[in-house]
Amino acid sequence: MIHNRRFHKSSVLTNGKVLVTGGENSVGSLNSAELYNPSTGTWTLIDNMNNSRYHHTSSLLTNGKILIAGGQQISALKSAELYQS
Repeated sequence: MIHNRRFHKSSVLTNGKVLVTGGENSVGSLNSAELYNPSTGTWTLIDNMNNSRYHHTSSLLTNGKILIAGGQQISALKSAELYQS
């Protein structure tokens, strides 16, 4: 991965790539997201999430989008956002 992180989530996309979102590091909660391409073994930074979060959910929907929901910053979050895979 490009950024050190823990308490993040990952989802395997329909194209076989892996989306890794959020988490935290020694500085605090993260809003960054990365794609891993297992064919090339490379990581790519993609657009940041709207909110930094850790301990969230990451679910692949039937339309191919990823639902990122809940989690924590300093306190619990009730927000959600979608990523297009």
